[in-house]
This record gives sequence, structure tokens and C-alpha cells, in this order.
Amino acid sequence: MTTTTVETTNRGRGRRMKSKAGARHGWAALFFLAPWLVGLVCLTIGPMVASLYFSLTDYSILASPAWVGLDNYLTMFGSDKLFLTSLIVTFKYVFISVPLKLAFALGVALLLNKGIRGLGIYRTVYYIPSLLGGSIAIAVLWRKMLGGDGLLNQVLLKIGIHAPDWVGNPKYAIYSIIMLSVWQFGSSMIIFLAGLKQIPSDYYEASSVDGASRLRQFFSITVPILTPVIFFNLVMQIITSFQSFTQAFVISNGSGGPLNSTLMYSLYLYKKGFSFFQMGYASAMAWVLLVLIGFFTFLVFRSSKSWVHYEDGGK
Repeated sequence: MTTTTVETTNRGRGRRMKSKAGARHGWAALFFLAPWLVGLVCLTIGPMVASLYFSLTDYSILASPAWVGLDNYLTMFGSDKLFLTSLIVTFKYVFISVPLKLAFALGVALLLNKGIRGLGIYRTVYYIPSLLGGSIAIAVLWRKMLGGDGLLNQVLLKIGIHAPDWVGNPKYAIYSIIMLSVWQFGSSMIIFLAGLKQIPSDYYEASSVDGASRLRQFFSITVPILTPVIFFNLVMQIITSFQSFTQAFVISNGSGGPLNSTLMYSLYLYKKGFSFFQMGYASAMAWVLLVLIGFFTFLVFRSSKSWVHYEDGGK
């Protein structure tokens, strides 16, 4: 009986010691996570909750918010014609720029995957636009280059082509922003290149023995194996494109012109909040944008079951 009592006491003491050690480790983990948790609450969750509240109010910064319920959303979808215009412009921008950017990125990645000399230099050169393309300076330079008397039109004039003002003409203004977006294909190209490096060369050698052409190899080997990378790039580019702001703001001088042809959704949101001081309305627009991005991301994830293939056979 005495031996059993001692063993029970030792086991209880061991459990208490382990519990205390676990508590110390837990506090230590919480201590190191504290900066991230503070940032999450103060810089993400807090502003999101405040934005949701402001979206249900009439708030102009200069006065206290007045509760209006769903009025901002009803006005947005009911009588705000510029809201619909901004949606159309943004959809046009996203649905044209994203496929073009991914196509250019994949094409350049295929060229750089051939083992050419100075691969690191080429990779850096093609990646630089992704670093600089979102800057105000590049957007200003792009506006000057595509203007009526810009560099592009001067070159075209020398070969007898009278081109329009790409920035000032409502028919072409949005395409100048799309071209700027496609020019920034470097980040997607780097990811595609990394994916191409993971494809075993044995697949291509075996298909060559069977008489498969380069085009057949591309669609039967490269694309199916690369679908997870295509899926990742597609999701990231959709999210980024819906939030595009700097290019439209600089190229149109903040007006969204000419004739609202470059009035991107984020630009209109900015104008509502910081030009007209309708912060409640701008907050409502921000939540609608969140829902839009979530909806299209959801569609891509659902469709991925039918076209994204993994090496283990899973989807």
C-alpha cells in the first residue's frame, strides 16, 4: 500500500511539473506572438469592424457618423450610375489584363527555361518592372510616353502611322492602363519559371521518342503539370487587379477620365472618401469590393477541381 501511494504521489507530482512547464512554454509563445497579435487586432480586425460600422452610417470625417442602415448600399446599387461605370471599367481591366499578363509571363518563362547564358541577368531585367511598375514615377512616365505627342506616337509617325492619343482618347485610355499592367509580368514569370524547373526532363524525352511535337509537349506535358502554378498566379493576379489604383489615378490625373473611361473601382472609392468626404459610402464600397474579390476567387477555386492537376493525382 505504501509503495502504491508513493507511485501515485510521484505521478501526480510529475503531471503538475509537466503542466507548469507547459504553461511556461505557452506564456513564452504568447510573448513572442504578442507583436503580431497586436498588429492583427489594431491594424486589421479593428479597422475592418470600424469600416463595417461606418458603411452603415453617413460619415464625413468632419461630423459624427449618423446611422443610416443600408442606405449607402441601396444608393450604390440603385441610383449611383458612376458606381456601375466603375464596375464595368474594372471588369474590363481585370478580364483583359490578367490573361494577357499570365500569357506573357508564361511565354517569357518558357524562353528563359532553355538554359541560356546569363539567366540571372535576364530574370532580374524582366522582374524589375514588377518592382517599379506600381510607382507614381513610372505611371507618370507611361502617361508621357503614350500621350498624343509621346514617344510611342513619334515612333509610329516616322513609319507613316498616325496614332491617336492613347491616354486622352476614351476609346483607348483603359488599354494604356492594361498595357502598363501587362508590362509588370515579372513576379508571375518568376513563379512560372520555378514551376518549369520542377518538370522532369524524362517526360519530354519519352514524348520525343513517341514523335510528339513541341506544341503537343506543351499542351500535354507542360500545361497539365503547371496547372497548380497557373492556379496560384491566377488567384493572386485577380486579387491584385481588382485593387488596382495607382496607374488609373496618375494616368487620369485622379479624375478617371476621359469621360470616366479609366474610372477604376478603387479610384472611385478613393474619390468618394477623400475628395467628397463620404467616408460612410466609401466604406460600403470597400465591403462590396471585398465581396466581389471573394466571389471571383471562390469561382476560381471551384473551377480548379476540373482543370488543376497535382502529381499525387489529387485535385
